[in-house]
Amino acid sequence: MSEMDDLAAFAVLIDAGSFTLAAQQLGCSKGQLSKRISQLEAQFSVILLHRTTRRLSLTAAGAALLPQAQALVIQVERARQALARLQEDIAGPVRMTVPVSLGETFFDSLLLEFSRDYPQVQIELELNNSYRDMAREGFDLAIRSKVATHERLVAKQVVSWHEVTCASPAYLAQFGEPETPHVLAGHRCLLNSHYLGREEWLYHKQHELYRVRVSGPFASNHYSLLKKAAVVGAGIARLPSYMLNAELSDGRLCSVLRDYQTQSHPMYLVHPYQGGLPKRTQVLADYLVSWFQRTVQRFEQP
Repeated sequence: MSEMDDLAAFAVLIDAGSFTLAAQQLGCSKGQLSKRISQLEAQFSVILLHRTTRRLSLTAAGAALLPQAQALVIQVERARQALARLQEDIAGPVRMTVPVSLGETFFDSLLLEFSRDYPQVQIELELNNSYRDMAREGFDLAIRSKVATHERLVAKQVVSWHEVTCASPAYLAQFGEPETPHVLAGHRCLLNSHYLGREEWLYHKQHELYRVRVSGPFASNHYSLLKKAAVVGAGIARLPSYMLNAELSDGRLCSVLRDYQTQSHPMYLVHPYQGGLPKRTQVLADYLVSWFQRTVQRFEQP
């Protein structure tokens, strides 16, 4: 242990730039610090420093040893932080941003469950489909469909979903049920204005791709409004599979084109890259991953 302490003292000394400052940081005298450096040099049988009255400079041996000593200091600090998190109460605020439709569909029941287990954690939940700079805007967690490679984020896929083509029984009784994607060109389709390619719907079946140009009387950037429009018979919509369990189960909506697949969309739980999360944030992150794993059947093709 004495050798490790001396290595750490060596790293602190080089970072401080003087024996006086380093001794103050280490809580010892200049003489004690000098003795520790001498012990380290004796241990390795090298000279680590050129000492003058004006400055310290590293020898070749000192330059080779310094990165290892600095790494030791970093590991000690990480260990200290880890122990501090173990002792930390699971309490305090956590800021999170998630897509609107996902938040509206699941987060009321999910957060109610979490709050029962961790009543001292205060969750501030933002529903937003726009890109949010997590580090700059102070978000601790987010759920995203994409993670840019240039962002310093840690990402874990929590679920995958796809769009289901659906309409109300009343609409299908009046206009007929489409049997192939190309028939959609003659139907009243409800478009998602959040996407640039909203007027082109893609399907695939047995490795064959189908592209169809669609149009209709209503467009919105929120899936929840498109679902309401579909339920009242305004047209045919493509909606996330996770939004439709109740409507498909009670018959308010019917899925069509079930033999044709749509693209799968992964969703990721992300947080800014850092040495370790506060315990309240880590507990919520673990809870979210577990919750989605337990409820993954809700996202399967109806």
